[in-house]
Amino acid sequence: MSWLGTAERIRTGRGPVADAGPDTGPAGTPGLLPGIPRQRGGGEAGARASAEEGPNAPAAAVRWRPWRLLPTPVGTPFTFGYAVLLAATSLFAEYADPGLVSELLRGSSTDVVHLAQAPLVVLIASALWIAGGVTSGYALAFLFVLTALERRIGARAAVAVFFGGHVLATLATELPVAFSVAAGGLPESSLHRLDYGISFGVMTCTGALAGLLPAWPGRLLLAGVGYLALTDLYAYVDPLSDWGHLLSLALGVASWPLLRRWRTRRAAPAPLLGDLGHPALRGARMY
Repeated sequence: MSWLGTAERIRTGRGPVADAGPDTGPAGTPGLLPGIPRQRGGGEAGARASAEEGPNAPAAAVRWRPWRLLPTPVGTPFTFGYAVLLAATSLFAEYADPGLVSELLRGSSTDVVHLAQAPLVVLIASALWIAGGVTSGYALAFLFVLTALERRIGARAAVAVFFGGHVLATLATELPVAFSVAAGGLPESSLHRLDYGISFGVMTCTGALAGLLPAWPGRLLLAGVGYLALTDLYAYVDPLSDWGHLLSLALGVASWPLLRRWRTRRAAPAPLLGDLGHPALRGARMY
């Protein structure tokens, strides 16, 4: 009972009423004060209520929402916008003049010559095309993998993972070609090798996503994609790209510690003005 209520009863002469207990808040919740958000009692009470409901909890709380597997403008702006752009370039490559398309693809290639002349331009331009079109496996993986990754770490981190893997894997596969040509191990035609697409970025995001999923789904994803990459390398059809896919997957795995810290920091609630951990209150003495 507050002191205002006690004073009122003394003034009016009314008898005492049964005390609801110390620090009783709304609806009998202990330790809650009206109008004050983020109180411990509320979270604990909610957790107890959820535990008591058990399997009879409302279906809306646990209902699986399949539309979250695909990108949306609000939920995953990077993946959605990038997918629209890739769909446009794929349609252009399908229906535009073949000579023009071939010229644009060669101008976007991240071969040694173009990397030496305009590295930033071709690294960006090469990621605007899908090798194989919108029906390729990497196009489908792009939609599902990047959507799941962006929902977990946000748009900025997803951009960093995708383009970081795209750039690093490209340089790691093309620089050895330049050295081999200079040493006489490869012909000069290798300097003009046609290389474009999103596969390196998708593989890096796949490796990164495997570390953010629960244990068994993450291990199965990593094992399945790793097996496919090793199978392609064993077939020896395009060994340079296949080595790049394995390297990209390894780059995604190497990013696990950083992404887990990023995800934890992103999920942490922002401090309120009344929190003792707020910068304005640090160093303040309590009396």
